[in-house]
Amino acid sequence: MMIHSQKLTKQFRIWEKEPGFIGALKSFVKRSHQTITGVSSFDLEVEPGEMIGLLGPNGAGKTTLMKMFTGIIVPSKGSLTIAGYQPWERNIAFRRKIALVMGQKSQLWWDIPAMDSFELLRNYYEIDDRAFKRRLGHLTSVLSVNHKLNTQLRKLSLGERMKMELIASLLHQPDIVFLDEPTIGLDLVAQKNVREFLKDWQETHGTTMVLTSHYMADVQALCSRITLILAGEKRFDGPITDFEKLLGKEKMASLTFSSPVHPDSGFWQDLDPRWSENNHKVDIKIPEKEFRNIAMNILKSFPVVDFSTEEMPIERVLNSLLMNPDLIKPLGSEE
Repeated sequence: MMIHSQKLTKQFRIWEKEPGFIGALKSFVKRSHQTITGVSSFDLEVEPGEMIGLLGPNGAGKTTLMKMFTGIIVPSKGSLTIAGYQPWERNIAFRRKIALVMGQKSQLWWDIPAMDSFELLRNYYEIDDRAFKRRLGHLTSVLSVNHKLNTQLRKLSLGERMKMELIASLLHQPDIVFLDEPTIGLDLVAQKNVREFLKDWQETHGTTMVLTSHYMADVQALCSRITLILAGEKRFDGPITDFEKLLGKEKMASLTFSSPVHPDSGFWQDLDPRWSENNHKVDIKIPEKEFRNIAMNILKSFPVVDFSTEEMPIERVLNSLLMNPDLIKPLGSEE
């Protein structure tokens, strides 16, 4: 098992101080605090070669999990092993097996060329010189940044810097890579390039990957399994196809009309309609069992000029669950 956690919990003690000079004096005598739980009783098993998406809103506990997985912070309770190691012990053999890419933080030196940072990493991981040159040449070629190796990191574009971050993380060819918002802030072309690279690398090397992202396109393009965390608790863990069906077996339909349609007609009320400003377009949800009859009624009754359908998109499912988290209970809770 590449990742095994059981009842993994992380609590933080937040110190509080009353405002002003008097509050500062009081804090010298007696400090008050509150304890908050970032992650609660989190169970997870990931097999070698799996690529899973860790989903959840800001503050749900995703980054806290990533930091525990990589040994940056120590769990408060529970057990955790990554590739057979306890991460917080920071064993050198463990560090050679993992990599962490954080879209909002850089592991490379800002004021020197990326090549200088790569040389430091080569020495840190004790990478053979021949293997280093071969891997670096391959990675820079695939990511099209070989002409930027001697440019100061600060002078690279955001997309180029992220590519350099990926190279730095993969030079030692880790068994497991943790990707925390790897495409955040990138334009659509750069996002697509990073996704394609990660997918190709994972398929070629069989690397285990754990991805967090606010971009649903990242998850849909790369992951076959999703783990959902809300308020520090695991709410779903399974295939992405099952996640899409959490709100029922429905299809999304987008309709365009040749003339405005009255949105208050009772016909639409059970289809969760989302109208355009001029009422020329609407997005609706149609239950699979009723799809044929409802579609025929729409085409007969309204001036439809375009009708397209798709399965319930993962982003719509996630947004619905975030608006109403009680739709699914924490995994392991009693019915």
